[in-house]
Amino acid sequence: MSEKVKFTLEYEIRSSSKILFSFISEPNGLSEWFADNVKIKDHVYTFIWDDGEEQKAKLLSIKENKLVKFHLLDDEPYTYFEFEIIKDELTNDVALMVTDFALPENLKERQAIWDIQIDTLLNVIGA
Repeated sequence: MSEKVKFTLEYEIRSSSKILFSFISEPNGLSEWFADNVKIKDHVYTFIWDDGEEQKAKLLSIKENKLVKFHLLDDEPYTYFEFEIIKDELTNDVALMVTDFALPENLKERQAIWDIQIDTLLNVIGA
């Protein structure tokens, strides 16, 4: 069985770090683009989709206006997904770095899913 490989994607976001952070860390923000409904209890986020699929993720790390890191509870123990906000101090440009893991044979598909998700995020933010 193949091991999952880590990958990172970067997306330019025309938004302030503070606004973007609310969309990657708060249930209301995440339910606008990431899942259809998001609930939180004891640092465990439950992501619910309209098709009935549900995933639970433990919040591993959070840094205000900077980073959110989750571990999917039904996934391998060493994998996670992470949203990191990168702000260029000279130009004030903001980018969102997404780090995730996928099996090598699913890598392109997983990256395409993130592209679609981030496109939805951009539409919601109006960026």
